[in-house]
Amino acid sequence: MLFEQAVSELDLLQRHLAVLKVVAARGPIGILKLSDATGMEVHKIRYSLRILEQNGLIRPSQQGAVLGDNYTGFMETMEQNFRNLENILRTVEEQGKQIEEQ
Repeated sequence: MLFEQAVSELDLLQRHLAVLKVVAARGPIGILKLSDATGMEVHKIRYSLRILEQNGLIRPSQQGAVLGDNYTGFMETMEQNFRNLENILRTVEEQGKQIEEQ
C-alpha cells in the first residue's frame, strides 16, 4: 500500500522518458508513430506528450513533436536526479530495515 503511489509515479516517469527518447531520436514525430515505436496506447502517448510539453522538454510542430528548449538542461541534470532518487531509496530501505529489527 505505501509503495503503490511511488511505483506508479516511477512507472509514469519511465513512460515519459521512453516517449522523450523516441522524440529525441526520430523527431519530428506524430502520435501514431510514437505509439507504434513505443508500443504504448495513443491515450498514454498523449498524456506523456502533455507532461513533456509542460516541462519544456518537447514542443509541438506541424510535423509532430520535437525537442523543446529545456531538453538540454534536463539531460545535463538527469544523472544527478537519478543519483538523488537512489539516495532516497537507500534511505527508505534503511528505515525499513530498522523497523524490522525492532
